[in-house]
Amino acid sequence: MKKIYAAMILLLTTVLLVSVSYAGEEVTTNDGAITINIYYSGKKGNAKKFVKEMEKSGTADAIRKEKGNIRYEYFYPANSKDTVLLIDSWESQQALDVHHASPMMGKIAELRNKYDLHMKVERYVEDVNGIPKSDDKFINGCIEE
Repeated sequence: MKKIYAAMILLLTTVLLVSVSYAGEEVTTNDGAITINIYYSGKKGNAKKFVKEMEKSGTADAIRKEKGNIRYEYFYPANSKDTVLLIDSWESQQALDVHHASPMMGKIAELRNKYDLHMKVERYVEDVNGIPKSDDKFINGCIEE
């Protein structure tokens, strides 16, 4: 049953990452950078154990070396001891698709299953127009009055 659950999560994640819709309409993106935030949560420190094994086994480093990977980095949210945040960035949808078709995904699914983790996934695409000038004052910490 756990293998079926893990396969369903992997499939759902892939579908969410490949096809984003809004009000029933397909949203097309440019082929710019994509950042995926994955919140792994589990019980009794299992999310942190998952990260340790991803790092120790070399799986995380292998992903970082894949063509098109910009960032693959884990963080620990201050407000949840049982959650780990992965920030995973790719140069393009094509690079992400190649990663999703790699043997690495099987290893990740195996470890998620081993540690009984649940996922929340957010996807962000590069804003090709850049940061609006109206936001500069907030980003640079200079709020003018």
